[in-house]
Amino acid sequence: MKYGLVVLSAGLSGLLSFTFLALAIGTDYWYIIDGNKPNHTGPNDLSSHSGLWRIIEGANMSSVISSFTANMSSLSDTEKHLLGLHKVVVIVLPLSLVLLVLGWIFGLVSSLARSPKLLAASACYFLLCGLFTLSGVSIYIKYSNQAMEEIQRIVPPENLAFVQVSFGWSLALAWLSYSLEVAAGLLLLLAARITQLKGHYDSGVAIAMF
Repeated sequence: MKYGLVVLSAGLSGLLSFTFLALAIGTDYWYIIDGNKPNHTGPNDLSSHSGLWRIIEGANMSSVISSFTANMSSLSDTEKHLLGLHKVVVIVLPLSLVLLVLGWIFGLVSSLARSPKLLAASACYFLLCGLFTLSGVSIYIKYSNQAMEEIQRIVPPENLAFVQVSFGWSLALAWLSYSLEVAAGLLLLLAARITQLKGHYDSGVAIAMF
C-alpha cells in the first residue's frame, strides 16, 4: 500500500472526526423524549430534546443545564450524582476536541518527516483521543439511563405510558467521531510500518550495492 494514500486517509479521518465531534457537542439532539399521545393534534407539544448544554421543550422553550452553577445543598444524593456525571461529560468531550486539533497537527508533522517513531507516537495520540471520546459518550449514556430511572421512580407509571425516549443523531455523530479517531490511529500505525519497512529495504539495497 502506498505511503501517501495511507497518510492522506489518516489525515482525512482525523479532520472528519473533529468535524463530527464539534457538531455533536454543539447540537441538541443527544437525547429525545416524545410525550405526545398517539394521534395528538393539540397545540401543546410535549416532546423535548436535549444536548450537553441545554434542553429544548416543545416548539420554542429552552433551558440551560446548569451543572456547575446548581445549588448542591438543596439536591438529593441521586441528583448530585447525576450532576457529577454530567460535569464529567462536558469536560471530557470538549477536551477530546482540543486534543484532536493538536493530534492532527502532530500527525501532519510526523507524516512530512516520514519518521516511524513520530508516526507511531501520533497513532497512539489519536487512539488516546478516541479513548477520551469513548469515555465521554459512555458516561453520557450512563447519565441518561440513570436520569430516566430516577424519573420512573418518581413519576407514576400511568403518566409515562405514552412517553418514548431515544438517543438522537448528535450522539450518533459522537460515536462516528470515535470510530474515525481509531481509524486515524490505525492508519498512522500502518504508515509507520510502511516507512519502517521501506527504510529496511533502502538499507538492504545500499549494502548490496557496496
